[in-house]
Amino acid sequence: MHIKTNINFFLAFILVLIGCQPSTKKEVNQPVSAISQIAKIALTPPMGWNSYNCFGGNVTEAEVKANVDYMAQNLKQYGWEYIVVDFLWYCDDQNSAEKFANRRPHQYIDEFGRLIPSEKLHPSSAEGKGLKPLGDYIHAKGLKFGLHIMRGIPRQAIAGNTPVKNSTAKAAEIANLPDTCVWYGGLTGVNMSKSGSQEYYNSLFEMYAEWGVDYIKVDDIVFPYHADEIEAVRKAIDHCGRPIVLSLSPGPAFIGNPKHLRENANLWRISGDFWDKWSAMKRQLELCRDWAPMVTEGHWPDADMLPLGKLNIRTELKDHSERWTNFTKDESYFLMTLWAIFRSPLMFGGNMPDNDEFTTSLITNEEVIRVNQHTTDNKEIYFENGISIWTAKDKENGKIYMAVLNINDANTKIVLPLDKVEVSKDVKVRDLWMKSDVAKVAGVYVVELAPHGAMLFALE
Repeated sequence: MHIKTNINFFLAFILVLIGCQPSTKKEVNQPVSAISQIAKIALTPPMGWNSYNCFGGNVTEAEVKANVDYMAQNLKQYGWEYIVVDFLWYCDDQNSAEKFANRRPHQYIDEFGRLIPSEKLHPSSAEGKGLKPLGDYIHAKGLKFGLHIMRGIPRQAIAGNTPVKNSTAKAAEIANLPDTCVWYGGLTGVNMSKSGSQEYYNSLFEMYAEWGVDYIKVDDIVFPYHADEIEAVRKAIDHCGRPIVLSLSPGPAFIGNPKHLRENANLWRISGDFWDKWSAMKRQLELCRDWAPMVTEGHWPDADMLPLGKLNIRTELKDHSERWTNFTKDESYFLMTLWAIFRSPLMFGGNMPDNDEFTTSLITNEEVIRVNQHTTDNKEIYFENGISIWTAKDKENGKIYMAVLNINDANTKIVLPLDKVEVSKDVKVRDLWMKSDVAKVAGVYVVELAPHGAMLFALE
């Protein structure tokens, strides 16, 4: 999640050539004959909140609970349900001078070398309770508990050579010391050829199941692609006996291998970290275009979090200032429209209690959320002169949805290509963002989009 450079697919392909991918076969939306047990846990794109965009590493328990309360009161009825605690919940340092590759803060571990919460950040975890009290609080509000973890085993466990639970192995024996994350030095990879390696991952997920975790985001595992540890995590989830949604990060995931991703995960990142920059938004459109044919039920290419609302309250970025999103209102509509029509998971990144009326309107529009949650055959049908047009079909009522996105820096007019979709001659056009029927037309309808703007229509 925390890669700060824009890595392209050429580099991903190079990694394939040197053996970091289990397959190079290009696969285009092969049908799934039956919904797998993995897919059933996330039949629609997950919707929730992640703490990283607003609190960086080390979000506090109080801050998490404030967002839990907000979601339960204001968003749960619209389908928002996951509360994801990101990065460094096992460290005290909220403003470490060490950054990324050199960052090796003190991390709290238990007797089996497993990361456990900082009591400074999570006071309810005292006396060995772990994050179960927080999970119980989230569940009591009718929501689900998500947690970010890093691939691998903590350096403190290796230094102490702690035992691996339910194994005769020790931490130093299963550690893969050369395989360390390039942007965080607190853990190293696990050598899955060693006895005790699977038991180590099993022990992690046994603990997460005890805490009531419903969603796990594993970082430093997709780029470079660690097929063996992805499979180990999958086995550990199955072993723990609790249904847990599995999200893999950061991207870019290699687009030629959705089969292995589908066999193991529910969602995976298609890019590095996405922030509130227009240049990054244009790149996400390109990635969504490429990945759209790969979307299948229960397995979701993930365009990353929604950097909307109040951000950078606490951050590890060079810009340490608390701020509102850099996206304009038109760009915010663009973001939500693209994520909806592509069917990306929706993970809100801002501090929700600070939301203003406009931000709230973006994430409580039932008609737009329906496009994200209940459509099929989602694809771009037109891209020319800076205009991207996507269509999708409602699974239940047969409505056709059409998204129109403008990457131009000027107002742009476009005739909706109604001839490319199956609609009646006299079609009713409804603007989903405005929640209003705007026209009943006989084949021709012209719209004008603001610079960086977007519209989303229902046609029937």
